[in-house]
Amino acid sequence: MHHTLHAGRWAAMLIALFTSLSFAQGSAPAESAKPIAMTFTERVQICASCHGADGNSQTNNIPSIAGQPRIFIENVLVLIREGLRSNEVMQAVTKGMSDQDIVALAKHFSALPMQSTPGEPDTALQQRGRLLASKLRCASCHEANFKGRAQMPRLAAQREEVLLTKLIAFRDKPKPGTDTIMNATLHGVKDDELKALAHFLAHVR
Repeated sequence: MHHTLHAGRWAAMLIALFTSLSFAQGSAPAESAKPIAMTFTERVQICASCHGADGNSQTNNIPSIAGQPRIFIENVLVLIREGLRSNEVMQAVTKGMSDQDIVALAKHFSALPMQSTPGEPDTALQQRGRLLASKLRCASCHEANFKGRAQMPRLAAQREEVLLTKLIAFRDKPKPGTDTIMNATLHGVKDDELKALAHFLAHVR
C-alpha cells in the first residue's frame, strides 16, 4: 500500500482488514475474537503504511515517528491500547499487542533518523515562532534542539500541519490521555501565534 493513499480511505481499509482477519477462522462475535498474531516485521509494515517506511511521514496529517524518544512511543501505544487515548485506527492496530511488542516497535522507530522538512522556511514566520517558543519555554521539556527526551516528544522536523493541529487541540480541547501542562502552557495563545510556532518547529534541523 502506497504511503500517498488518502489517510481516511486507508484508515477504513485498515479497520476492515483487521475485522476480516478476526473472522477468518470462524464466525464468533467480535467481542470474543482473539487478537491477531503477527510477526514483528508485519507490525512494522503496518506502522510504515501510514507513518512512512523509514518513519518519516509523507502523508498529510499523519505524524512522523522516526527519531521520537523510545519512552514517548511506548507511552502513546500503551495509552491507545488501553483505550485512554482515542484513535480508531491505532486502537485496531494496537489491539492484542503485548508490552514486548510495544517495546520492540518503540526501539525500532526511535532509532530511525528523522528527515528535515523540505523547502526553505518563511523567515519572518520562523523568527516569530522562535520567539514564542522561547517565551513559552518549550525547550525546558523538549530540549534545546526540540528533539525530545524520555516521555517528551520530538517536535523538530515534525510535519507542520500535524504540529498545528496538535497545538490547537491542546489549547482548545483538553481530553483524557493528553498533557495538562501543555493545556495550561497554550491557554490564550492566538491562532496566528500557533501557526508561527508550528512553522518554526517544523523547520528546526
